[in-house]
Amino acid sequence: MSSGLHIRKDAELDFLSLGALIHRLDPGIIPFRKATECRIHVSGGEFNVAANLSDCFGLKTAIASAMSDYPIGDLIAERVRAMGVKPFYKHFKHNGVNGPNMATVYSDRGFGVRPPVVFYNRANEAAAQLKPGDFNWETIFAGGVRWVHCGGLFAALSPTTAALAAEMMKAAKTAGAVTSFDLNYREKLWKIHGGNERAVETIAKIVENVDVLVGNEEDLQKGLGIPGPEVAAKSKLDPSLFFGMIDQVVKKYPQAKAVATTLREVHSTNRHSWSAVAWVNGKTFSAPTAELEVLDRVGGGDGFAAGFIYGLLTGESPGEAVKLGWAHGALLTTFPGDTTMATLEQVRAFAQGGSARIQR
Repeated sequence: MSSGLHIRKDAELDFLSLGALIHRLDPGIIPFRKATECRIHVSGGEFNVAANLSDCFGLKTAIASAMSDYPIGDLIAERVRAMGVKPFYKHFKHNGVNGPNMATVYSDRGFGVRPPVVFYNRANEAAAQLKPGDFNWETIFAGGVRWVHCGGLFAALSPTTAALAAEMMKAAKTAGAVTSFDLNYREKLWKIHGGNERAVETIAKIVENVDVLVGNEEDLQKGLGIPGPEVAAKSKLDPSLFFGMIDQVVKKYPQAKAVATTLREVHSTNRHSWSAVAWVNGKTFSAPTAELEVLDRVGGGDGFAAGFIYGLLTGESPGEAVKLGWAHGALLTTFPGDTTMATLEQVRAFAQGGSARIQR
């Protein structure tokens, strides 16, 4: 079955993301109020997809983002290179005192009945200062780009980042690229920029040029303003609520060819039931349900998006694309950090029913 997407065969880049680069401080299972040391993970919802598609799936990817010229920026830039992602940076000079900064996310892993806790320091963030006109899209798209991606995390940073995302999506459609947007609705981020009403108004200007949406029922309700029943009223693994909202999504955004999401039932911090579903070109598809033992849940959704996009980019059937996303997202939760350490062979094996038996 066709996805209904017109994906060009050849281009200089397979995938381009627009988003903020951040560093996440991770004290493991220790809460921050008792922490004595942290790991540093380089992340960003939009960057994670580009990094996963490069490192695991072998595609040619790039990121358009802000870069502040100071040691934290250097650290982040090194990790971007290490993941094989080509950077297009708008550079900012750090003044040595208060920025512009590369944002910090603080996130412990929790354990058992104790959930992870996430909070931010996005004060004077370089990425929030990005605005329309900061990137020459004509030059970036000159060699061809097959797929372009952005998300609600970046759109929520400031009015100018949302306008930049809308500018990029319009330029991408003119250049013949497929476009995707991960709604990634974050209450804390939108709250300081006008709340839910502002989010719906802002995202609408971006999504009018988007082919593929990623987001769960809550994302569709709060990010797109699509009415729906109380999300908590049903099992988190029941796709009927998600599929029941698709007609309204497509009515509001008739150009959308696909809408996909993960399904996750959290039994404890380290034990999740995991699945994924998608509506593609009028048909519905579901992945199996896996019982996961989770090391680090951050980035699982971005892992799904990468596998799903890879499947569609490489001509897999929509059903197989959903399974590849489901498998890669599941594997990503077994690694520390926000980006992949999996191989394509591992992803395909899990998607085809592989197990955790030792490999000799």
